[in-house]
Amino acid sequence: MARIPIVAGNWKMNKSPVQATAFVHELIPLLAPLTEAERVLCPPFISIPSVHAAVQGTSIKVGAQNVHTELHGAYTGSISVTMLKELVEYVIVGHSEVREYLGETDVVINSKIQLLLNHGLKPILAVGESLSQFEAGLTESFVVGQLKAALEGIPMDEIHKIVIAYEPIWAIGSGRTATGAQANDIIGLIRFTVGQLYGTAIADQVRIQYGGSVKPNNMREFMRQPEIDGALVGGASLHSGDFVELTRIAIEATHEKAAEAR
Repeated sequence: MARIPIVAGNWKMNKSPVQATAFVHELIPLLAPLTEAERVLCPPFISIPSVHAAVQGTSIKVGAQNVHTELHGAYTGSISVTMLKELVEYVIVGHSEVREYLGETDVVINSKIQLLLNHGLKPILAVGESLSQFEAGLTESFVVGQLKAALEGIPMDEIHKIVIAYEPIWAIGSGRTATGAQANDIIGLIRFTVGQLYGTAIADQVRIQYGGSVKPNNMREFMRQPEIDGALVGGASLHSGDFVELTRIAIEATHEKAAEAR
C-alpha cells in the first residue's frame, strides 16, 4: 500500500490567534480538494486553540511545535501533553532549533516520543546534521545515531505512528537546500535503519519527510524521490498559496511514482 503523503507546516514564532484564525479560514477552501495528502498545521502554542476551532469539520490536522517531558508541575512557560491532547494530533519533537536553543538531548527527545505515544499523540521526529558535520562527511553516522537514540525502547506496534523528518540544519531557513538525490539517500538510510530495528515491513509503513527551505519550485524534485513522503515546511507554510501548492505537488508526485511502479 502506498504511503499517504504528509505536508506539515511549522509556523515557528509567527501568527497571533487572530492572524491564525484568518489564515486558516483562507486555507480551508483552498485545501478542501486536496484530501489525498495529510495536511498538518503547527502554530505557536498560543494560537493552537484558535486553529483547532477553525479546522473543525475539515480533515486538516493540528500539531504543536514541542511539548514538556512532565505532565504538570512548576515548569514556568511550559506546555504538557495533557494540555495538548484535546487540541492536536501531532507534535514536533527534536527540531534543531529546540535542540540548540533549549539544549534538548537525544535522551529528552526519546522520553518525549514515549510520552506522546502513551497519550495517543503522534510525534514528528526531526533529525539532521549541521553544516560542519555535512562538510566533514559525518551526515550518515550522525543522523543514524540521532534516530537510534530517539527510537530507543519504542515498541514495534507504535513505530508506524511516528513521522520522521530529515532536516539538514544547514538548509533550514538558509535558502540552501539538499538536492532531491541527497535527501533521498539519507531518507533511504533512515528507512533502512528503521528496517534493521523493526523489520522491513514496518519500515515501509513509516512516512519520512524532507525539511529545509522547501518551496513550490523545489517540492517536486523532493516528492519525485522514491523514499520521500512529504515535507516539514517552515517559511513557505506561512503563505496560503505556497502551502496549497506544496500539497498539490505532493499528491501529484505520489500518483506519478505509483504509476511508474506499476
